[in-house]
Amino acid sequence: MENTVWLERTELLLGNERVEKLKNSHVLVVGLGGVGAYVAEQLCRAGIGQLTIVDGDVITESNRNRQLPALQSTTGMRKAETMAKRLLDINKDLKLNVIDEYLRDDRMIEVIKLGYDYIVDAIDTLSPKVFLIYHSIKNKQRIVSSMGAGAKVDPSQIQVTDISKSYNCKLARILRKKLHRLGIRDGVKVVFSPETTFEDAFVLVENEQNKKTTVGTISYMPPLFGCFCASVVIRDIVNV
Repeated sequence: MENTVWLERTELLLGNERVEKLKNSHVLVVGLGGVGAYVAEQLCRAGIGQLTIVDGDVITESNRNRQLPALQSTTGMRKAETMAKRLLDINKDLKLNVIDEYLRDDRMIEVIKLGYDYIVDAIDTLSPKVFLIYHSIKNKQRIVSSMGAGAKVDPSQIQVTDISKSYNCKLARILRKKLHRLGIRDGVKVVFSPETTFEDAFVLVENEQNKKTTVGTISYMPPLFGCFCASVVIRDIVNV
């Protein structure tokens, strides 16, 4: 990167050697919703040199209460394309790979096998979430996975731990059971909150792709989960 003035404060904090590590790192972020878009942006602003971002969805009005690219002016636009423009506006030298699709089955395996310094799971849907984690571990890739940020309001309870130590989180519990059946009991870092969920914050939905329920969310919780995920990636890469 020729012009690194914008990274001066990062270098002041981490030192030139660690910033160089970030510049030479490649991170895969799967899911660009309330959590994933913030992950991608924080990684970009920290100076990660290469990102592969994945999402096959479009921005809807209901995204606007919590999702980074969701504005009145961007409603109906592709999430991956909108985030790509934003990231390149932060760092024009970013090596950016954009995959505008829902990763499934062999296609997901194909993408994972390209190899990364870190993988971030910010997928909302259970089946591809399990699939991504399983094949990342099988391919010896470091991964951090976001658990449920919905129906919760207290940011002070957010934690980072191994999935085997997560508790009082419905998504983490279901994920643990499914991964146990696949022979995985630990080795996956998760961002989760044990906060008791609001009981009335769930409604069933029909005719929506990859979605059976809508969960109530507050503006700041998914972004904070994203920031925690980004911090895991950055701290692990530079070893701080």
